[in-house]
Amino acid sequence: MLCDRCGKNEAAIHLTQIEGTQSTTRNLCEGCAEALGLNPGPAAQQGSAPLADFLAQMGKGFAAAEAAPTLGTCPGCGLTLADFKKTGRLGCARCWTALDTSLRGLLRKLHGGTQHAGKVYLATNPSESDRTARVASLRRSLSRAVEAEDFERAAALRDQIRRMESA
Repeated sequence: MLCDRCGKNEAAIHLTQIEGTQSTTRNLCEGCAEALGLNPGPAAQQGSAPLADFLAQMGKGFAAAEAAPTLGTCPGCGLTLADFKKTGRLGCARCWTALDTSLRGLLRKLHGGTQHAGKVYLATNPSESDRTARVASLRRSLSRAVEAEDFERAAALRDQIRRMESA
């Protein structure tokens, strides 16, 4: 994509301005951006991702972790905390355990906790042990529906529990 200002160079900066309900996007090359007084900063020169920038701003949780001498690398992919800060992405599933102490503070700040509280996938044709887990999950959903006074959903959940228990 060419620069909107000079039309010659490749656009490296995409500036979005929002005024009221109007949004305009300008694609500028580095020279035109500098001429307009826009300084992309060192993060843009390093090719940083928006998530990495956000994590860097939240990075106060990283400061203590970086000072810890026990910080290592992921045994699965070799990712370090510094690599995670640059990209904003983990390399593999083992990174969660290898960088646990560093990520725990960040997760607490971002999500308000470190335990998963979302939905859990349950198969449509459960075995007996899966059926027990499914019924327990439905009972928890039922109690939340009753607390929220969503009685239509509560009745549907009750009926579903009865069908599963009678089968």
